[in-house]
Formats: sequence, C-alpha cells, structure tokens
Amino acid sequence: MAKLAHAQWSSKMGFVLAAAGSAVGLGNIWRFSYLTGESGGAAFVMVYLACVALVGLPILVAEWMIGRRGQKNPINTMSELAHRHGRSRGWAMVGISGVLASFLILSFYSVIGGWSLNYTLGSVIGSFTGQDAEASGEAFNGLLASPKALLIWHSLFMALVVVIVARGVTKGLEAAARVLMPALVVLLIVLVGYGALSGFFGEALSFMFTPDWSALNGGVMLAAMGQAFFTLSLGMGIMMAYGSYLGEDVNLLSTARTVIILDTAIALLAGLAIFPIVFANGLDASEGPGLIFVTLPIAFGNMTGGSLLGLAFFLLLTFAALTSAISLLEPVVETLEERTALGRLGATLVSAVAVWLVGVAALLSFNVWDSVLIFGLNIFDFLDTFTGKILLPLTGLGAIIFYSICLDKEEARKELAMDVYDYSLWNLLAKYVAPLGVIIVFLAGFL
Repeated sequence: MAKLAHAQWSSKMGFVLAAAGSAVGLGNIWRFSYLTGESGGAAFVMVYLACVALVGLPILVAEWMIGRRGQKNPINTMSELAHRHGRSRGWAMVGISGVLASFLILSFYSVIGGWSLNYTLGSVIGSFTGQDAEASGEAFNGLLASPKALLIWHSLFMALVVVIVARGVTKGLEAAARVLMPALVVLLIVLVGYGALSGFFGEALSFMFTPDWSALNGGVMLAAMGQAFFTLSLGMGIMMAYGSYLGEDVNLLSTARTVIILDTAIALLAGLAIFPIVFANGLDASEGPGLIFVTLPIAFGNMTGGSLLGLAFFLLLTFAALTSAISLLEPVVETLEERTALGRLGATLVSAVAVWLVGVAALLSFNVWDSVLIFGLNIFDFLDTFTGKILLPLTGLGAIIFYSICLDKEEARKELAMDVYDYSLWNLLAKYVAPLGVIIVFLAGFL
C-alpha cells in the first residue's frame, strides 16, 4: 500500500461523519422524498434498499480502496495505480470524469442550496402564512424569475462552502461534519416526532413500507437504482478523494456499512417527516420536484406552529445541502492543490469562483437565458442530465471495473478482512452484479 503522504482524517468517527455527510444531502431529503411519492411509495423504497446493498456498497468500497492506495487526488491516483499494476495511464480518465462531475454538479447544486437558504429566511419572516397552492407556486416561480435574488442566494451558499473547505480536512471538512451531521439528525428527529403526532403517521408508514407490487415497473426500478447510485456520492471523485485521506487502520467494509446505514436511515426518516405533513394537509405526495418548495410551504403556512416547523425543515435542508456541497468541492480543490503551485486557500478560491461562474449560467437559464438551449435543454437541466446520466455512471463503472481487474485480489481480500469464501461472494458482487446495475442505469438514461 502507498505511503501516507498528505492530510489524514483525525479519527474514524470524523471520517464516518464526513462520508455520511457527503452522502446525506438534497438527494436524501428532496430527491428521495419526491421519487418515493412519484413512484408509488413502498415498492420504490424496497427496490432502492436492494440497489444500495447490491450496487452502492461495492462501488463505495472500491472508490475508498482506490483512493487510500493512491493517496492523491482522483486523477493522479488512477494514473499512478494503473501504472503500478502494469496498466495504461489512460485510466486517469476515470479520475478526470469524477472531478469534472463534482465540479459541474456543485455549480447547479449551489443554486438549489440557495433556494433552501431563501426558504429558510421565508420561514423566519412568515412568508408562507396563509399560502394556497396558487400563491405558493407563484412565490417559487417568482424566485426563479429573479436573476438578482438567485445570484444573491447562490453566492451566499458558495461563500459558506468556501469558508469550510478552505480550512482543510480536519479543521474544515471534518469539523463541519461533526457539527452539521448531529444538528441535521436532531432536526430530523424533531420533524419525525411532529409527524408522529399529526394523526397521519400511520398513513405515512403504510405508504413507505407496505409495498403495492403492482406499482412496480421498469421505470420505478430504474429510478430506485439511479437514486441508490446518486445518494452515496458515487462516481463524483468524492469518495476517492476522501479515501486518499484515510489511514490503514480503518476497515473499509464495516465503515461502508455504517455510512450506508446512516445515509439510508436519514432518507427514510426524511420520508417519515415529510409524508405525514403532506397527508395531514390533503396534499399530493406525487407532486414531484415541487414537493419541497411548492407543496410543503402550503402546509407550513396553514398549520399551528407552521413557521417554527418550516424553519426547522429548511434548516435541515440547508445543512444537508452544505454537507454534500463541501464534499463536491473537495476533489476539485485536492486536484488543483496537488497538480499546481496553489496552496489550500488558493485552490479553494480558484475552484469556487469557477464553480460559481458556471452556477451563474445555470441560474440565468431560469430567466434571462431561458432561450439558450443545449441539446434542447436549458443550461441547468443540461448540467443535471449530463452529470446524472453520463458522467456519474461512467465514472462509477470505471472505478468498479478498475477495482475488479487491476487490483491484486489477495491484497484486496486482506484489506477487507474477509476469508476466501466470503471474498469469492464479494468478488462476484463487485465484478458482475454492481457493473451490470450501473450499465442498466446508464443505458436506461437514453431510452
């Protein structure tokens, strides 16, 4: 294994919280909830859980192992590990794809993080009070139509990310995770507690955990597999970067299980926080992406204590967005820091300004640049589609294939602390099942 050459996590717990924080983001709170609502509830949840175990777990372990062995940014790690094992340095393209994915995702993710900040303020000043469906929709559309408002919130969100990432691995990423993750869990438990008292908690439980298998179709299965891949921050270079800061004393497999359990539990709790509110107010669970920013404000504005509940919810959403955003910037910063003369602060500022500029183009696509189309999509939707349907699957597929065919099997078995029989089953999962799942998601994106 490569000599530990740069920054390291100060403890296993710090790493677990940071990795879980990366995984726990808008994908858990926003995307998981609306996909569950759109896809019929429990049938989607059950397939999602299976996909996390069969596809997500092997790729997560593979990316960590590659990062820990390389001890460098994703691009250098892939190039040097490939060379060390007698393979082409062309494998560096996997690292390039991952870093590019993180860069592009953060550019539009920051815009959504800005929406969350805006709605947090709206909760404080009572903007949701008395809103009906029409008023709520107009408020959200009004935000999207204002380039000035979107620019302010996008800039503020990116500034928060910069402040954290510029402080480094232990003082920045790890310290933020130690504060934000417990705060996120506490807020989520408060919201679930409210849901349990709403009188509609049973309906939410049934919706999420009593499967109607007739609702299961190809679209639901693909949505579940795509969500499982997206939610664990796979294919973004993040887990390779995080793995490069990892010491040899951490058991990758058991740590991956811990992170996945935390990530999945928070996604399920988010559903149990959101759906009782939706059902109690007679709202539509299948609202889609508008579930969080259009549907829930109606409920918050028309219930006793709705302002406090709305504040707790959008703080939760903002914390989740921040924990993921700092992880998205990290692979870009690590790459610049190691491949240029820039120090940590310089690499962070250069990366963040570049991300911010692309984000400005993304937010303008909702208003003054709404006629600018790339392959028939506005800039925001193009970035979302290009990263989600192309870069993430290809990077994840490249990582798991590299792990399966390039790394020494006996060394990998010992590193995972498995006996020969267990590793043979694991190898079957990593070599065939996980890649097949990714290929299906990739191809389905073009159908």
